[in-house]
Amino acid sequence: MKILIAPDSFKGTFTAAQVAAAIADGVRSTGAEALELPVADGGEGTEEILGAALGAERIHADTVGPWRDPVRAAYSLGADGTAYINLAAASGITLPAPGGRNALTADTYGTGLLMVDAVKRGARRLVVAAGGSATTDGGAGACAAIAEDGGLRGAQVVVLSDVTTPFEDAAVVFGPQKGATKDEVELLTARLHQLAATLPRDPRGVPATGAAGGFSGGLWACFDAELRSGADYVLDTLGFENAVAEADAVVVGEGRLDSQTLQGKIISVIMARSGSIPVYAVVGSVTEDAPRDAFAQVVVATDEKHMRAAGAQIARESIGVSNLC
Repeated sequence: MKILIAPDSFKGTFTAAQVAAAIADGVRSTGAEALELPVADGGEGTEEILGAALGAERIHADTVGPWRDPVRAAYSLGADGTAYINLAAASGITLPAPGGRNALTADTYGTGLLMVDAVKRGARRLVVAAGGSATTDGGAGACAAIAEDGGLRGAQVVVLSDVTTPFEDAAVVFGPQKGATKDEVELLTARLHQLAATLPRDPRGVPATGAAGGFSGGLWACFDAELRSGADYVLDTLGFENAVAEADAVVVGEGRLDSQTLQGKIISVIMARSGSIPVYAVVGSVTEDAPRDAFAQVVVATDEKHMRAAGAQIARESIGVSNLC
């Protein structure tokens, strides 16, 4: 019996790797085999997961945050010349703001500096995970930082996200989450339209160009960035198909199972790729409208002790089902 453990992070509490390790411990305590494959969807933890899986070097660099405060940020650089960067590392909404938070002035200049740093260190491909931004600048800050350094020297850009929002709707959809008032959303939207009209090509109406407050659209317009589903990219890079082909069951996980779980999030992508293999969910909490029936079983686990117990419980149930077959 082999069980594939492929959880996302429990945001703000446990990383995907921590969740996978705890569940796997429980699975192995029953004598079953566990394969740990922590995942991400282009948001929190994406750079760390891809970098660790591919044996990339962790680089630390000086940059600036969304309000140009000094920030020390990290990214991963692989031997193949691919750099993995979390946009949130330099432009994230959880970064300190000594001068106060302002949705109108937050920009992605610091992320551009990280991209430039990676190119200077030999990166030929820049994969930017666009989740968790504080910004709605249409990528103008990042593009300015890159232009000031003379460009990307031919490096390819890939932007990962889990949204399909077009450029012009970025402020309406995501602005309130970043502290923008109704009036500020209107101002930000007008600014995005003005910016779009000046770019080398117009990102308005193009799916996924609104990710990270239009960052993806700005990079698409200025540097021909490839816009990819974060979930699909991560699973492809980690070799999910080969792993699931050897598994008798799959365990997914996230901090909260809710009505949005099966609407494009990485759990829905994993389920679609798992075929007829039973999929179990270990989660931090469950809402009333959560799609429990979509899983072989849903187990709530709020700490590592209960995650280990969940792994053992799922393994015993899977072994029982296998014996019945």
